[in-house]
Amino acid sequence: MSGTRTVVHLVRHGEVHNPDGILYGRRPGFGLSERGALMAAALGEYFDGADVTYLVASPLERAQQTAAPVADSTGLPIESDGRLIEADNSFEGQRWGVRDGILGRPANWVRLRNPFRPSWGEPYVDIAVRMSAAIEAARLAAYGHEAVCVGHQLPIWIAHSAAIGRRLWHDPRERICALASVTSLHFEGTELLDVGYVEPCGDIGEGVGA
Repeated sequence: MSGTRTVVHLVRHGEVHNPDGILYGRRPGFGLSERGALMAAALGEYFDGADVTYLVASPLERAQQTAAPVADSTGLPIESDGRLIEADNSFEGQRWGVRDGILGRPANWVRLRNPFRPSWGEPYVDIAVRMSAAIEAARLAAYGHEAVCVGHQLPIWIAHSAAIGRRLWHDPRERICALASVTSLHFEGTELLDVGYVEPCGDIGEGVGA
């Protein structure tokens, strides 16, 4: 089993149409914006010609839409894996902010008491466990080739942190996982050799309406 290279790419979905600026989390009905669709198309071009033999996405609409151009360019079906889904968050449906948002409502403050777990949602350790299982499934499915897993910022960042032995709790502003970015886990057999990161879409669609 050793001596065979496999790459698992963790791809964050493109920009979402969210004019009200709410924390949408796992809520249905939040698809890509016009700019997000351009990002997804760019990802399709990015993986065109790559040795991708397995394509899987979170079941949420924005991830499935982001995976569609990759499916077109690779000729692969889009598998669905619930382990790639966005992190559960008790603030879903509310706006982030101080005045009219989450931080401005005293009833929410008790849920902010422990940022290390975190107290407002799915524990970081649980996210790491499910993402590790999804990555291992993708590695086995694409053994000797490349897999593309389309998901969400927080789970991808937690998977990245767990892979390199970095602590899981963090300041959300410090995540290096831009829209439509690609975090790549390089394996030799079962051993993780390296983690790479690229932003193939750059500033694509700047100025396009959300």
